[in-house]
Amino acid sequence: MTAATPSTAGVPRIFSVVRALTRAQQEGARVTELAREVGLTQATTHRLLQSLMAEGVVEQDERSKRYRLGIEFFALAAQAGNPGDLRSLCRPVLLRLSASLGDAIFLLARSGYDAVCLDRSEGPFPIRSFTGDVGGRVALGTGQGALAILAFLPDVEREEVIRFNLPRLREFGIYDEVQLRTEIDKVRTAGFAGRTSGLLEGMAGVAVPILDREGRAVAALAVGTILDRLNPERLPTVVELLQREAAAIGPRINPFDATLRRPAQVLAGQ
Repeated sequence: MTAATPSTAGVPRIFSVVRALTRAQQEGARVTELAREVGLTQATTHRLLQSLMAEGVVEQDERSKRYRLGIEFFALAAQAGNPGDLRSLCRPVLLRLSASLGDAIFLLARSGYDAVCLDRSEGPFPIRSFTGDVGGRVALGTGQGALAILAFLPDVEREEVIRFNLPRLREFGIYDEVQLRTEIDKVRTAGFAGRTSGLLEGMAGVAVPILDREGRAVAALAVGTILDRLNPERLPTVVELLQREAAAIGPRINPFDATLRRPAQVLAGQ
């Protein structure tokens, strides 16, 4: 094993401080706290922090004297994140699911109070969907994919979306808050949104949320098919395949992906 040289010996220490700052990012941390957590002396920890501040990746609050990761750190993380956007990341998944299930597969992403269809892979059956083609938009809570995203938003965000979207959902058969919350509870309990009858006659669908590293729903994988193909016997198999793919996608999502912040604009640019 090659011994660390003086020029590289400090690298593990620097990264231990960066990781400690990541865990304390909300409140920040003092030198004494960081030194205790990483197992270094205060003098060494302070010297490392000063070096990181000189590079712009750490900043110190003048009043509290607490240290936090700086904006330059997040800019670097954005550039070094997953080079593929969510749509590129999920394209092979859509093709794989469509081939194995023989149904249309949709990728939806949250956009404020709405869900936008980022991509779809056609199946052999003619399908009608709420979002329509790529770029189509629906209110969160409408259809399986948009409902799966809404159900797994953080509590505060979900409440805000419910308040804003309730008047918009009436035209889609959601007539009151109790009905919507009942649907959300069902989805959260089951882990997926599924409906074999409803507004689109003869159509059926099921969707699972795609969760980011922090457990927030940012997107959904959905199957759209004809009613006869989503019977109670087949449903568990479809859900299992969707959940397996969604679980694999989540840890690979780049949190700085512009597609997650502005899906409609990104699609328009393409």
